[in-house]
Amino acid sequence: MGLAIDIAITHIRSRLRQTLVGVLGVATGVAFSVMMASLMEGSQRDFIAQLVDSLPHITVSDERRTPPRQPAALIYDEVEISNLSTVDRRRGIKNPLAVMAEIESWAPAKVAPSVRVNILVRQAGRDVGAVMLGIDPKREAEVSNIASKMVEGGLDNLLKASNAILLGARMAERLGIRVGNTVSISSSGGKTMTATAVGIFRTGVAQIDDSQIFALTRSAQILAGQTGLINGLRLKANDALSARELASRIEAETGYKAVSWQEAHEDLLNAFNIRNFIMYTVVGAILLVASFGTYNIISTITHEKTRDIAILKSLGLRSALVRRIFVLEALVIGLLGMFAGFLLGFLMTKGLGAVEFKSPFGDATRLPVIYSPLHYGLAGLIALGASLIAAWLPARKAASVNPVEIIRGAS
Repeated sequence: MGLAIDIAITHIRSRLRQTLVGVLGVATGVAFSVMMASLMEGSQRDFIAQLVDSLPHITVSDERRTPPRQPAALIYDEVEISNLSTVDRRRGIKNPLAVMAEIESWAPAKVAPSVRVNILVRQAGRDVGAVMLGIDPKREAEVSNIASKMVEGGLDNLLKASNAILLGARMAERLGIRVGNTVSISSSGGKTMTATAVGIFRTGVAQIDDSQIFALTRSAQILAGQTGLINGLRLKANDALSARELASRIEAETGYKAVSWQEAHEDLLNAFNIRNFIMYTVVGAILLVASFGTYNIISTITHEKTRDIAILKSLGLRSALVRRIFVLEALVIGLLGMFAGFLLGFLMTKGLGAVEFKSPFGDATRLPVIYSPLHYGLAGLIALGASLIAAWLPARKAASVNPVEIIRGAS
């Protein structure tokens, strides 16, 4: 093994310029792979974090996953009955306080009640459809980050005025509403009220900022025309990734439809999976191209050292040892390129993370990047593997050299 290492080092030193080119090729491939993986995963995590933090992890509504069976169908199992009206049941979650207490007794999550009402906001002759969410400010602060997203006023301001509301920045801009203004609100059931804007929030999610209004629970119940109505529960789990399992258990135990954030944004998460596949494909292609430099170097060395190999084999050098020499050369080039790529990739990632973008809302934001050992490990392993595979073919060819034919041809 010592002889193979000595010969491999000698070959690398004798062709220093080609060696540096090969090392630089591997280093560039590793660096760009690390940088791309850090940027893409960072942007993905940042987007999901903003999405998850701005919304509850689980939303329980008074709906059922499947519609209830027709009353007559419960009596006559073998008869198919259609176009019959079901029993008109009272809206909302039955015994909401008991349901909340039951969930809190076993679920590692915070629970807040809510009343969801579709409304029409009228201001300065313009009508805009929106969703009013009646909340308990103290409990709401535990399940969402709306309190930290206020740009004017605060969440507690809901308790300081009669029929107070908080509305999104996009809706406020569209209707020209400022804190202190009054607006007219009507529900689909014909109920109307005059409300006072006591705060404006900006979550960064256009759908929320453009169409959602927060109010006290009793205000939403008045518009819904039903005192004591609670038609939704909002939960924030201690572990956001466990939301799907918690939602399934809540739905099984309560019978009410429970939707986790993963289910609500399933299409988006599938798009991220496709994007990750594309990213790793591109990263693999970059490292594969870098490995051709190693292949070129080892192939050139084996071609130029054919006579030396023949002489060594005539002196008793085995074919396996010849292969090992050139594989070791590729390993050295791959290792040097890998460590150089780690350093270059870290510096490039740090440089990207320092880039600032001016937000239209006045805040400066930086590119989100992730420093993950997994990125470096994967890039390094792929680079080494590609270098060794690239060296195997010329090394195998060198090991198959027949010393008799080479020395006879040289004479």
